[in-house]
Amino acid sequence: MPDFTDSLLPKQPTGLEALAHERRHSNLAIDELATHLLGVDGFLARQSKVLSVLQSEPLFSKSHQQNLSRPDRYKLGLARGKLLRRLADKHGWISEEHEMAEYLVDDVSPYMLHMGMFVTTIREQASDAQRAHWLPLIEGWKIIGAYAQTELGHGSDVRGLELEARYDLETREFVLRSPTLTASKWWNGTLGRTANHAIVVAQLLLPDSQGGYVSYGPHPFIVQVRDMKTHLPFDGVVIGDIGPKYGYATMDNAYMLFNNFRIPHSALLSRYSSVDPDTGRYTKPKESAVVYGTLTFMRSKIIQHARLVLARAVTVAVRYTAVRRQFSDRDGPSNGPELPVLDYPTVQIRILPLLATAFALHYTALAMQRIYISTRKEIEAGNFDSLAYMHSMSSGLKSLCTTLAADGIETCRRALGGHGFGGGSGLIQLNSDYLSKPTVEGDNWMITQQTAAYLIKKMTSAVKGMKGTAVDEIDVQYGTYLSQIHGASQTSYNILEQDQDLVRAFQHRATALAYNVYEARVVNKKPWTSLMIELHKLSKAQSQYILVTKFHDALASNTDLSEGTRNILWNVFRLFASYTLEADRYELVFTCGAASRAQLDALPARVNELMARIRPHAVSLVDAWKIPDYLLDSALGRYDGRVYEDLFNRAHRFNPLNKLTVNPNYWEDEIIKGGEDIKAIRAKL
Repeated sequence: MPDFTDSLLPKQPTGLEALAHERRHSNLAIDELATHLLGVDGFLARQSKVLSVLQSEPLFSKSHQQNLSRPDRYKLGLARGKLLRRLADKHGWISEEHEMAEYLVDDVSPYMLHMGMFVTTIREQASDAQRAHWLPLIEGWKIIGAYAQTELGHGSDVRGLELEARYDLETREFVLRSPTLTASKWWNGTLGRTANHAIVVAQLLLPDSQGGYVSYGPHPFIVQVRDMKTHLPFDGVVIGDIGPKYGYATMDNAYMLFNNFRIPHSALLSRYSSVDPDTGRYTKPKESAVVYGTLTFMRSKIIQHARLVLARAVTVAVRYTAVRRQFSDRDGPSNGPELPVLDYPTVQIRILPLLATAFALHYTALAMQRIYISTRKEIEAGNFDSLAYMHSMSSGLKSLCTTLAADGIETCRRALGGHGFGGGSGLIQLNSDYLSKPTVEGDNWMITQQTAAYLIKKMTSAVKGMKGTAVDEIDVQYGTYLSQIHGASQTSYNILEQDQDLVRAFQHRATALAYNVYEARVVNKKPWTSLMIELHKLSKAQSQYILVTKFHDALASNTDLSEGTRNILWNVFRLFASYTLEADRYELVFTCGAASRAQLDALPARVNELMARIRPHAVSLVDAWKIPDYLLDSALGRYDGRVYEDLFNRAHRFNPLNKLTVNPNYWEDEIIKGGEDIKAIRAKL
């Protein structure tokens, strides 16, 4: 039977016309900017290559996945993970192309920890002999591994982990024992149902001369936890999936306990520390923090991911608010046209600073990636001088970047109005999946202590005039500040007119806060716990300074963009810096003395002015991220603007609930006409 809705069209102007209008009235060179952002390292070429393969496979269709139960989502995720590996073999994908496929499918793979933390730990923590044995098995997916560190009772406090690995000299084995319920491994992805091996982090207990045991702190072990044929847990291992959670429906996060489970001496990853098999004598690493290298790697990856996630949310928000029309101009004709809601400053102030933030995250992510790669090379060569700086930077940036992205997704969703609450927004899974990021790999409030501790140490050395072997940019930053406060240098910056002064203002604030915390902790001996809020503020200020600096330096040194595009990006930079500064602007006067009261009072007007400059280019700016509709999976954010056609199509044709005819009569047990009744429903509970 014909469906009369097939011939209905949206009210004029359509979304297609609205976005075409937006693109015509911007002089931003979209393809040029896209190449600048994502073309240099081959990202765009990989995306194009992999996308064509994925869209030809029905298993990767996203049209029905939101309506599946969690067990079915896990099964779908496992099936997709297997198919992706087969496609990688078939097409000869390199690891970056396989990673791109996972990114585009955008359904957290049950194999994610195998491809991430498991193999990374072996590469970074295993001896040469262990690498030679394990890496071929891991890279060939002959074994599937996970990373088991977090416990039911301990997360960020790695030193407090309870699982014991007690060395038995007679048998040359380690005995894994969970002494309490809270020693249960918990949240460990890929482990609940999928993995047969795991990196297990446990307290290393070695025998002493008095017949007792001494703890040498947490160490990583590679442990087989399931039989390779039956896939059942071994005796002495209790393991399973922890159940429903916010997001990550496809991921089998685990619990795991050990009951005197024996593993061989070779299970201890021994690149940096080791235990003599005959005597039980311990050899400690040259740098203790090196055992946390896997966490630093994951934090680096998370920082890189944050820019892409926020760019997706902002793309949906900008395109839809450019299409959506509400109310006519109150100061215009009474019968005037409805305005695109993106024209309203109350919408712009929520979305456009986040658009600018996505660019700031991008340039910082590239810098973090370079630092990680160079530091790992130095560590492999036996030089650990840069490790502390990298660890500090990754901790602070992980905290700030994931907070900005997670909060930004929700801000974008709310700016979409009522349709932002629906499945057609494309933000339901993005929002719920990303909620984990401010917590995983270090709670965002707790890990900032690591950044602050490093900064206090650096400030202490600077005050004393000491220079260690590991001199980095923070030494220069603090040296400049101390010469200013002890000399006649002026510290007031022209933040409204000079881009470099904007950067200096952020630097001055971060350094002043570091000096204040140094005085409180080192000079006045205040307890660490009493300073935790100030420590968090210090880490945030330093990380904001890094974001602003990397953004500024990337534009200042750029030679591959046309003048028009560069000018637009400079305004995007100024918006990010000014908006960020405005939130804590009076701290610059009363705490740091880095800007005049008059300039800070003018910041809100400056933000409005910058938003007005950027508004004509908003759609083109999000277009430059080249996020395919397949990844967005959003009726509201689709490239062609056919918002209302797609929303109706998803509801009318794709919703499986609309294929059921129900029996609403309360006095009858039948639920579905000619189908399930109350007894059938009860049996599923």
